[in-house]
Amino acid sequence: MSMIELSVNQRAVRISAEPRTNLADFIRDKLDLTGTHLGCEHGVCGACTVLLDGVPARSCITYAVACEGAEVTTIEGLDEDSVTAELRAAFTREHALQCGYCTPGMLVSARDLVLRLPQADERLIRVGLSGNLCRCTGYVGIVRAVQSVIEARRARDIAPMPDGGRKILGPVGSGRSVHRGADRVEQARGQSAPEAAGSVGSIPDFIPATVLTQHFTVAHPPEQVFAMFGDIAAVAACLPGASLTAPLRPERVEGAIRVKIGPIAATFLGAARVERNPADMSGRIVGIGNDRRSRSSTQGEIRYRLVQVGQGTRVDLSIGYTLTGMLAQVGRAGLVRDLAARLIAEFAGNLDRRLSGTSDAGATAAELNGLALVFGSLRAQVARWLGRFSSRQDGAP
Repeated sequence: MSMIELSVNQRAVRISAEPRTNLADFIRDKLDLTGTHLGCEHGVCGACTVLLDGVPARSCITYAVACEGAEVTTIEGLDEDSVTAELRAAFTREHALQCGYCTPGMLVSARDLVLRLPQADERLIRVGLSGNLCRCTGYVGIVRAVQSVIEARRARDIAPMPDGGRKILGPVGSGRSVHRGADRVEQARGQSAPEAAGSVGSIPDFIPATVLTQHFTVAHPPEQVFAMFGDIAAVAACLPGASLTAPLRPERVEGAIRVKIGPIAATFLGAARVERNPADMSGRIVGIGNDRRSRSSTQGEIRYRLVQVGQGTRVDLSIGYTLTGMLAQVGRAGLVRDLAARLIAEFAGNLDRRLSGTSDAGATAAELNGLALVFGSLRAQVARWLGRFSSRQDGAP
């Protein structure tokens, strides 16, 4: 895994990815920016076109690690762009939309033409868009839309930009700092071999691809709960599937969590750092881990805050994570949200029993069985559906 730092839609991103990961998969899978579409995956159809340092680029044939330090703009990052707004209106007006699959890449390429071309020349527009294929063959409307925007802007005395934002000659993205690549080479020379997630020297901050918010309440005062959260071994014992794999250190925790989803069994080995703020009884846990068997990797962040409610405590949680690999294929947002809710409920029950002194201090929580949680979630959802159906029947005339 390589740690990649770049800017996506004017937001700093620092996420690990395999060296072979292309920019399109990096954008879609790790940042959930699914407006970038994948078509041919050979750099032919143009559906995956994004702006790399202001220049249209095929993200399906661009390695994410090659974009270190670059500025990437996807179709989502052009929501407030005035040129793209004019193009969207023109596409609607000229009926340039059919199935819409090619549209994000088409808009990115069309924007570049609007900025560069001095006049609405049909031949130049067709040549400029020749790298973007429309399977519905809606080219006539698309060309008319681009022509109308160029004509309108030139009529308002908006001059063309011959370079279209390009800073220097060379391949797309070569306008960024040339020093970053050299820095990465020197850094690589100083490393004998990539380290596993469980042996990394430091736990980096990151921007989660998915964030879930949950809360639960226990019948114990905040001071007692906060003190309990400071006992990492006890907290790990309350979390299904979790275990510690090395002696505790103040700045670092090493452990594992075992997950089983049907025939898939994964054991994530990793490390985490723990931050606590007694002033407002809040804390943060940032971790990284991987499972070699399924070739899945994850980064996670848990933020908690304790709020007194009567004689008890409400624990407000914010759970952010990024998951890649085989297990990411079953990580649908709705399903993960339901599973997280049930997992937290089990953790809260274990925590409450330990705080009450009714559980064995040496016991560990049961293994996290994703399949059982899935079935439980499905049963709960079916029950909700039946409840709504029954209420309609009862209220029917």
